[in-house]
Amino acid sequence: MIMAYKRILLKLSGEQLAGKFDSGLDPERAAWLANEVKKIVIKGTEVVIMVGGGNYVRGAQIAGHGIKRVTADHMGMLGTMMNALAITDIFEAGGVPTRCLSSIFAEQVAEPFVHRLAEKHLQKGRVVIVAGGIGRPYLTTDTAAVSLALELGCDVVLKSTKVDGVYDKDPTKFADAKKFATLSYQQAVENPAISVMDKAAMGLAMEQHMPLIIFELDKEDILTNVVKGQPLGTTIS
Repeated sequence: MIMAYKRILLKLSGEQLAGKFDSGLDPERAAWLANEVKKIVIKGTEVVIMVGGGNYVRGAQIAGHGIKRVTADHMGMLGTMMNALAITDIFEAGGVPTRCLSSIFAEQVAEPFVHRLAEKHLQKGRVVIVAGGIGRPYLTTDTAAVSLALELGCDVVLKSTKVDGVYDKDPTKFADAKKFATLSYQQAVENPAISVMDKAAMGLAMEQHMPLIIFELDKEDILTNVVKGQPLGTTIS
């Protein structure tokens, strides 16, 4: 089986890691994800994972009422850290060699994110899970994911969402919503109805020509088929 991509960045939201729960982390869901990632790792694809933290806290939502936006964003980063630590253990338990690196100072619990260290882990066939987003407030984990993919020379950013691609309007509310198989960066950035990834992230991807694939990681082998290059989800390029 020939893979279309040698090195990928997979963006996982905190909401997905919550699985069947309203908040927190669902270990069964994480174990299922580990098995799906394992399928592409054993075929030689190098995997970087950027995790969100919305299953614990969303900085932009809790800011206010005495909580500064910077503090709220720091709390969100700590939410990503909890997810990263948990899924690192779960991936390892599933036979997937994994290392957790952090973009915020947390050396008691994770290795610091250093470019050369991340490269070394990837070259040894380990999955690299990055916590803490980009380590700065006012920047989402979407933007951090694109930035990290560029830094580590990934071929593509795969963002797993609740729907199977990008639509012209919310498919959960409108039965006649139309799915796009492909979009240009310009179309994705200019269309206010497209909110599957924040505009700063898409603008950075456009500037640096980093392709994005928006898809739903909800069935077995979906990830494998995307990495093989099958036309699933929506490709923004």
